[in-house]
Amino acid sequence: MKILFIGDIVGSPGREAIKKLVVPLKQEYAVDFVIANAENASGGSGITAKVAAELFVSGVDVLTSGDHIWKKREIFELINQEEKILRPLNFPSGAPGRGAAVFKSKKGVKIGIINVNGRVFMEALDCPFKAAFKVAEELTKETKIIIVDIHAEATSEKIALGWYLDGKVSAVLGTHTHIQTADERILPKGTAYISDAGMTGPYDSVIGRRVEDVLTRFLSSIPVRFEVAEGNIQLHGVLVEIDEATGKANSISRVQRKL
Repeated sequence: MKILFIGDIVGSPGREAIKKLVVPLKQEYAVDFVIANAENASGGSGITAKVAAELFVSGVDVLTSGDHIWKKREIFELINQEEKILRPLNFPSGAPGRGAAVFKSKKGVKIGIINVNGRVFMEALDCPFKAAFKVAEELTKETKIIIVDIHAEATSEKIALGWYLDGKVSAVLGTHTHIQTADERILPKGTAYISDAGMTGPYDSVIGRRVEDVLTRFLSSIPVRFEVAEGNIQLHGVLVEIDEATGKANSISRVQRKL
C-alpha cells in the first residue's frame, strides 16, 4: 500500500496546490490513500467546513490537525459531524471530535490514523507517548497499518516518539514546523519516520507568512498580524510504502512538487 502524507497546508495557496497537484501525484505514484495536515488551511489558521470539503474534493482522504484546530468557531460542531477530520488525541477528555480512527482505502484496505500534539515548547496536554501507545494497541486489533501524525516543535520529542512506537505502527510522521527535514528513514523494527513532512503553501515566506511581517516582529518586537504569503507555491510531503500483511514500512521518500 502507498500512502501520500502531505505536510501542513497553509491558506489559499496551500489549498490551490492540493487542488492542482494531488490527483496527478496519486496517478504518478499509484497512491492508495492521502492524508494531509490541515490545521492552517483556512486563512492560515484553523479549518472550516468549506475548506475541508474543498480538500476532500481535491483528493485528500483524511485531515489531521494540531494546536490551531480550534481557531475557527465552527470547528466545534464540524469535528463531531465530519469523521474524516481528526484533532490531536491527547487533548483532555471532553474535547470535541476524536484523535484516532480506522478508515478504508478505495480498495477496502483498513488504515489506522493517530494524531497527537507534542508538549515541548507547546501547550501542556496529556502525554502523547502514552496516548499514542494505548490507541495503537487498540487499532492493531483492526488493522496492522497505522500512521501517526506527531504535531510538535521539538525534533527530539518527535524522534523519541518514533523510537517508542517502532514496530508498533507503520509510520511516525512529523508536522508543525513547516520545514521539510532530510532525516527520513525506516527504524529497525519497521516504522517509517521523518521529523517534519514540510509545508504545502507559499515557500517565498517565513513558514508560510509574509517575510516583511515576520521581520517587523523580529526587529521591533511589536505585535504584527502575520498574513499568508503568496509566492512560489509548493507541495511537500512523504510517500510511504507499507506491507499490507505485516504493517511494516518498506520505504519512505520525500515528495516536493512546485505548482
